[in-house]
Amino acid sequence: MKDERVILISWEGYTLTGVLNDSPTANKLWEILPVSSIAHRWGNEIYFEVPIKTTIEENATDVVPPGTICFWVEGNSVAIPFGKTPVSIGNECRLITDVNIIGKISSLLDPLFSVKENTKIEIQKS
Repeated sequence: MKDERVILISWEGYTLTGVLNDSPTANKLWEILPVSSIAHRWGNEIYFEVPIKTTIEENATDVVPPGTICFWVEGNSVAIPFGKTPVSIGNECRLITDVNIIGKISSLLDPLFSVKENTKIEIQKS
C-alpha cells in the first residue's frame, strides 16, 4: 500500500478532506491533480468531470456509503454521493450506474449540501 494520499476538495469557502485508495482509477486521478471543474447536483450527489478516462474496475458498484469518492466511467467524472439520489431505494446512496470506488471523504459531509449546480470546484493534493 502506498502512503496515504490526502486530497482537498474546495468550493465557495468550503474545503473537504478525502483520502484516495490505491486503485488504478485513483492513481490516474492523483497523477493529474490539481484540477478544477464545474460541479453538478443529482439529488444528494455531486459530480464533476475530470480529464481522465478509465474502465470499470472489478469492485465497481452502484450503492455506496455516504461520502464515498467514486469515479463515474461513462461521464468521466468524480462523483460523491452524500444522501439519497433520484434512483435511491430507501435512504441508500445509489448512483445511476456502477462506479469505481476511488476513496472516501474523511471530514464532515454537511458542507456538500451547499454545492449548487455549476459551482466551480477544485481538487488538489493536500
